[in-house]
Amino acid sequence: MRGRVIRLSPVTTPRENGLTNRLAGKVVVVTGAARGMGAAHARAMAREGAAIVLSDVLDDLGEAVATSIRADGGRATFTRADVTSADDWQRVFRIATEEYGTLTTLVNNAGIIGSMLGAADETEEAWYRTIAVNQTGVFLGMKYAIPLMRSAGGGSIVNICSIWGVSGVGDYLSYQASKGAVRMMTRSAAIGHAAEKIRVNNVCPGMIMTEMAIEEGEENNAALIALTPMGRGAEPSEVSGAIVFLASDESSFVTGTEIAVDGGYLAQ
Repeated sequence: MRGRVIRLSPVTTPRENGLTNRLAGKVVVVTGAARGMGAAHARAMAREGAAIVLSDVLDDLGEAVATSIRADGGRATFTRADVTSADDWQRVFRIATEEYGTLTTLVNNAGIIGSMLGAADETEEAWYRTIAVNQTGVFLGMKYAIPLMRSAGGGSIVNICSIWGVSGVGDYLSYQASKGAVRMMTRSAAIGHAAEKIRVNNVCPGMIMTEMAIEEGEENNAALIALTPMGRGAEPSEVSGAIVFLASDESSFVTGTEIAVDGGYLAQ
């Protein structure tokens, strides 16, 4: 009887500067990267060997994140960009391809909470603004990233959704609508581009202790934490592990799905 040949994957070892290589060769665009989860994701992927193009409307903070990545031995470029602008999107991707040679990965992280109001009280202005940033921004990112990924032979898109794109509450109407739409856009794009080796997934964070969460107020945060089985909010870096996995070749057969990083909220 012949023995089976077991092929072991190569072990990823740290480089001399403390970085590892799970994302070696990847060129990643991260939106909303000036602070919070976006900054954490950019740093985490840079540590794994990716070249990062950070975009945001917060110039000074975004440049500071890029500078810190470079100081730690990573590769990073910041550019100001508004995710509601098709022209800005095309410029961001042009920077990625001109500086780093290709585009392999997009993390659609930029988003806003909006008015936090329900259907009767929501204003048209707040509704359209939230949809523009959270939903149209994701659409534009995918629209202009996919042709580049197609030319590169494949890629990975990670859309940041939310537990409130899955489970409803009585207010936050425009936010929930936008995130629910992102969830279905992810599935549609995943099916539509699977044959081109372009994977599209989403991550659904729960209570994450970001500047955006702080802006919602202590009372709202405490209420959500009380509904979280693990009994706490997460640090932005705790979401980054899911992002790195979906950006890496370790998830090569994962598309059209979602990872909830929510302390058990959606399990209830």
